[in-house]
Amino acid sequence: MQFIDLGHHLKAIAIALALIAAVALAFGAQLQNDAVDVQRKAALTGRSHITFKQLTALVRRPQWVTGFAISTGALILQFVSLLLAPIIVVQPIGAIALVITSILNSRMTKTKLNRATIFAVGLCTLGVAAFVTMAHQVAQEPAISDQELIVILCAVGLLVSVFGFMFFTGAHRFKALSFIIGAGVLYGFVATLTKVSVKRLFQQGSFDRFIHLRFDVNHDFLTLGAILAMLVAALLGGWFVQNAYASGPPDLVIAGLTVIDPMVAVSIGVGILGEASTASTPIIVGFALAGLTSVIGVFMLSRVHPQVASKRD
Repeated sequence: MQFIDLGHHLKAIAIALALIAAVALAFGAQLQNDAVDVQRKAALTGRSHITFKQLTALVRRPQWVTGFAISTGALILQFVSLLLAPIIVVQPIGAIALVITSILNSRMTKTKLNRATIFAVGLCTLGVAAFVTMAHQVAQEPAISDQELIVILCAVGLLVSVFGFMFFTGAHRFKALSFIIGAGVLYGFVATLTKVSVKRLFQQGSFDRFIHLRFDVNHDFLTLGAILAMLVAALLGGWFVQNAYASGPPDLVIAGLTVIDPMVAVSIGVGILGEASTASTPIIVGFALAGLTSVIGVFMLSRVHPQVASKRD
């Protein structure tokens, strides 16, 4: 009974950390989006993305650096929460950032949100809230096998190759939603790989072996592969995010990240890691409906948001 109570307490702490991370992410996103003013230059030159030169110039902008630091802090809190609770419980909570970002961006840009935009935000939030509520009831955290990690690494390798090729050969044709989808999918795998890497480091003694340079080929090779894959996916995902900021409003970017990212991470948690293996058929159907509701909200937001619609006009 004490073990069960401890598990509930850890879940509660994880949820609280995820909530704080969501608030920080909202403010960090707004600051970064405001600093990325290269969209006006991109529009004049016919580009829909930013160049490496423009990206390096952002590092010299205090506002962007502050936003990046806050967003990094949010990611750290999110990763800690992932260590304390199953992915399917804490990862979707980030959708709260969408509501905060929508309000912030509306105030700062003096853009009045229309009814369709508010409805789309509501769909995203409702879908994620329903998902977390159901996940909290059935989530468990089984051990992660080498075979499961190999499947995840193969999927990451394929995605990084596809997204990397698409981005570096055709980024000029991308719209905001394309960048957002790419970032969301990649960050979903980053969250999963971070959880897997840290758990393997400390639960299988890999950390101690790394410190003393005593490697176990069977376990440590896969752990190192997970860490490298996480870093590559994070870097490519970050590049997608900055381009998303340059081509769309921050609440649209956050909508994609806080819906697509969790859906990918949750799909891995359910389909590969078995975090919802005890869920009944009605719960599984509920997961699917909740996820579909949130995704519809994101696509709707990408069409009806005032700032996006004004660019089309």
